[in-house]
Amino acid sequence: MRLDPVLTLDDLSKSFAGKTAVRVSGLKAPAGETLVLIGASGSGKSTLLRLMAGLLSPDAGTVSLGGTPVTTAAGPELRRRMGYVIQDGGLFPHLTARGNATLGARHAGWDAGRIDSRLQELTRLTKFPADGLDRYPAQISGGQRQRVSLMRALFLDPEILFLDEPLGALDPLIRSDLQRDLREIFRRLNKTVVLVTHDLAEARYFADRIVLLHEGRVVQVGAPRELEEQPAEEFVTTFLRAQRRLHGEEE
Repeated sequence: MRLDPVLTLDDLSKSFAGKTAVRVSGLKAPAGETLVLIGASGSGKSTLLRLMAGLLSPDAGTVSLGGTPVTTAAGPELRRRMGYVIQDGGLFPHLTARGNATLGARHAGWDAGRIDSRLQELTRLTKFPADGLDRYPAQISGGQRQRVSLMRALFLDPEILFLDEPLGALDPLIRSDLQRDLREIFRRLNKTVVLVTHDLAEARYFADRIVLLHEGRVVQVGAPRELEEQPAEEFVTTFLRAQRRLHGEEE
């Protein structure tokens, strides 16, 4: 049984230079669900994620988080209800892993004891080596940088977590390990997650539901099996076939 939607999009649209980048209506992310946005380059998936997170302003329509409008002018209280992870981690190079992970909590005025307790909890959860906390981003691996970025995103215990191709820049072995750990974290925390990927295999691995985008519009929303067995239109089949060929899968 699904919980009430935590994130709701109504009649949302965004254009750049007169060209529609995203047009979405009635999309909802229920509490505890992992929703994966997938599509070819230029399909609008990252633009849609930024609209959801309030990093871009829509030309029309609304995004709401638990009934509260999400806008670029959202205050710190709303921002703390959302975590965000980007492809390269987005860590500040002049801060240690510890400094990056605890940045939001320090700005929120948490005391040192509370910060240290939460950091230890997240270090265990993300399997980040404790002896790496005082190293700078340039001194740790790409996979470790993503784990620090995830700790930072989770530190204030947000209701929803946004991830924009978080594993795209990693080599296959590190990517596989982090995929497994991320899925375990999502399931353990039971948070609402919206993840962008261009890889169907990764989408299948994480998703409760997949949102397939093409030229800024939602072509189909459903569980991975639904897209394969009940395609809404020919493009769905074409996209899935292209992905299977890319991964060397049999038709």
